[in-house]
Amino acid sequence: PTGAGKSAIYQLTGLLRGGLTLVVSPLIALQLDQLGTLQESGVTAAALNSSLSAGERKAVLQSAENGELEFLFLSPEQLANAEVLSALSNANIGLFAVDEAHCVSYWGHDLRPDYLELGRARAALGGAPCLALTATASPPVRADIIQQLALTEPVLVAGGFDRPELFLSVETFLGGAGKEERLIEAAAEAPKPGIIYAATRRETEKLTSALKDKGVRAAAYHAGLSNGERERVQYQFLDDELEVVAATVAFGMGIDKPNVRFVYHAEPADSLDSYYQEIGRAGRDGQNADIKLFYDPEDLGLRRFMNAGLKLGPELLENLLTSVQDGVTDVTELQTLLELSDSKLTAALSRLEAVGALQLDPAGKQLEADTGLDAEEAAEEANELQAASRDFRHSTLQMMKTYAEIDTCRRRFLLGYFGETLDEPCGRCDRCRAGASTSTLEAPFSPGSRVQHATFGVGEVTHAGADKLTVLFDESGYQTLSAELVAERSLLERVS
Repeated sequence: PTGAGKSAIYQLTGLLRGGLTLVVSPLIALQLDQLGTLQESGVTAAALNSSLSAGERKAVLQSAENGELEFLFLSPEQLANAEVLSALSNANIGLFAVDEAHCVSYWGHDLRPDYLELGRARAALGGAPCLALTATASPPVRADIIQQLALTEPVLVAGGFDRPELFLSVETFLGGAGKEERLIEAAAEAPKPGIIYAATRRETEKLTSALKDKGVRAAAYHAGLSNGERERVQYQFLDDELEVVAATVAFGMGIDKPNVRFVYHAEPADSLDSYYQEIGRAGRDGQNADIKLFYDPEDLGLRRFMNAGLKLGPELLENLLTSVQDGVTDVTELQTLLELSDSKLTAALSRLEAVGALQLDPAGKQLEADTGLDAEEAAEEANELQAASRDFRHSTLQMMKTYAEIDTCRRRFLLGYFGETLDEPCGRCDRCRAGASTSTLEAPFSPGSRVQHATFGVGEVTHAGADKLTVLFDESGYQTLSAELVAERSLLERVS
């Protein structure tokens, strides 16, 4: 779980293996934090990112080639650079570590297109042993990480997800009436420091203004601010100069602050994966922290819109594949010809590659395609894969809704989502405190059971409550079923 020491895992593994450890990390702030820790311990380490001058970049790459570095931190975008790949191919790489590995997954909550190229980059660098780390990966995300990074017979370690020091609760509002006022009141009265997550930049600014009016030292944090302003807010928060940061999801990754006493959400997160990672920034010192979702069902509409993801469409995919079949094999030339953004191009190529319609070279610059392949059929298959990803994201948002509205132990449901069972009600959520029902369905439909549904296919039960049953289906994602109807109509059949 968040704050449990993932960094120590790749640091110790890298030192034990010897050679150069490449650490792929998405944010410069996160890289610099880990870099400082290693350097203070006497470890030779460097970072390669966009903040370096040309001379500094050259010096870092030369040090890596010469075997003078034990650790090199870089973003996935850096590994897409031919110069970087060429220099690192001459280095003695002992470990290829991917931090925040959920970013590689189409089923994850924070997909970053450049992460999709990491499996290819690793192969181009000689296929060093790979270590992938994340604080939040539900079962389908884990499987996708393994596939995207081309891991062979990996050892999968899923530690305990429970954070008992976090008290979980939800306050429900209909039509938004009184929600913002109650959120401001709760944040002003709560022990500090704390974080409020909001879906939009405008909302973070509005909350910050209201908190300041209450005498709270607060600041907004979102992608619309300059790099300098974001860094200023981050460091002021770390140094306890700020009591509350109202932020979009752009804030928090790499923020290792032990004494965060509350994390409040002004709207539901896009999935329980995101929610778990965001609330995990509280209580890292092991002391109690308050976790609260201020929930209005109408807010789910905004999240559905934001969750929609890239729409590729069979026509775009067919045009792309046909162009490659006709001889446009240079990726840059193809992008210019079809007028595609970086993210759309990467997603489209990845989908077509996944169905075997084309293949990228190890450097990710040249394409090959079977000219005898039916482009229309291949494009349709790739589009169906993209649609399945979109449907899955919708199902994870449905799980966020279920968490908000559930009338039994919230922690039991949350842990079940990540494939972990809790034998007894937690006693550390608002439902338990209110004495909610804790009964569950009788076996064979207990959490962990493999079941089959006539429409949804085969899946695994992740939560069995008194009135609702949640199943993660292999093909259709998460579905919530009425426990009564499941029993009455025999909707589920146990499978081995």
